[in-house]
Amino acid sequence: MDIYLIRHTQTATDPGLCYGQSDVALADSFADETTNLHDKLPEFDEDCSVFSSPLTRCLQLAQTFSDTVTTDARLQELNFGDWEGQRFDAIEADILQHWTDNFVTAAPPNGENFEDLYRRAGDFWQDLLAVDAEQVLVITHAGFIRAFLAHALNLPLANSFQLRIDSGSVHKLHRSDDYLYVDYINL
Repeated sequence: MDIYLIRHTQTATDPGLCYGQSDVALADSFADETTNLHDKLPEFDEDCSVFSSPLTRCLQLAQTFSDTVTTDARLQELNFGDWEGQRFDAIEADILQHWTDNFVTAAPPNGENFEDLYRRAGDFWQDLLAVDAEQVLVITHAGFIRAFLAHALNLPLANSFQLRIDSGSVHKLHRSDDYLYVDYINL
């Protein structure tokens, strides 16, 4: 099975805005970015399975690959709770620093920590193993991709943020004979 993890394209948000599970609009460059993204990828089989976060920035991209998209709430970005919609520089510095230093186990107020996201990614991975398709596309977010790769590759959670996950990037895994190969990251 070829698994393509795809991060949504750029959003129409200002830099520094915390928008994890907020449903924000895509940038005006969506059409061009989508063309560039499709150019990076092979032609997909008719039976290719396409999964997407239910947030518009992912679902709109997923629908450019298939008319049949399965949305899954587990594919959403980290829930930043009370910080959603705020600028990071507007959050009290010592509170933000505590979270930054301890993001694996510390959660924003009324949000989730990275372990929570990791568990969601692990649950999705277990269900994905049962999918009967040679090709699978998962259109999602940077945090989810990091958590998914950490789960699939047994990486320490704190190290997963060393993985660069650009907007509109593709990360390809290949599962064969119960072994997982990384073909590429951040294409």
